[in-house]
Amino acid sequence: MPDRAPPAIDAQPLPYQERLLPRTHDDIDLVVIHCTELPDLAMAREYGERVLYESGTGNSGHYYIDRDGRIVQYVSLDRIAHQVTGFNPRSIGIELVNTGRYPHWWDSRHQAMDEPYPDAQIAALIDLLQHLCGALPALAHIAGHEWLDTREEVASDDPERRVPRKRDPGPLFPWPRVLAAVPLQELRG
Repeated sequence: MPDRAPPAIDAQPLPYQERLLPRTHDDIDLVVIHCTELPDLAMAREYGERVLYESGTGNSGHYYIDRDGRIVQYVSLDRIAHQVTGFNPRSIGIELVNTGRYPHWWDSRHQAMDEPYPDAQIAALIDLLQHLCGALPALAHIAGHEWLDTREEVASDDPERRVPRKRDPGPLFPWPRVLAAVPLQELRG
């Protein structure tokens, strides 16, 4: 796929971006699709700014796509974001604003992920993916977060039950539409 002009991206680096480990673009062969499981982009930013590690960094994706298709970049591609256990050095994290299971992530009675992804959001995702495929020669794979992190947590409402740790991007994500638009192969954990 030839290099495409980048879609409109609003760069808003996280305060700790320079503390994240560096990498080269040749190291990147995987895109991981997430949903924020939060109500809006402002709260996603708040969560992304939280320092959780001794390195002075936290959890965040590289790109966030709001429901209206606006793309914001929180972490540069030459930095390793903490977004998917075991795959961070080789992957780009793309977060789609979507409520998911918010605010009852571990409650076994609230595991449905029933907010649809708007057309504008998916169109922006496809545009970004097509650009990345042209700009990153090693990029070959795509995965849902739920495919790579299959661990379970004890349910918050019942210690005898377990729930998936990650369910994103969830059952309403339009995989056929996205996979038909990009030359990436599915990678399952």
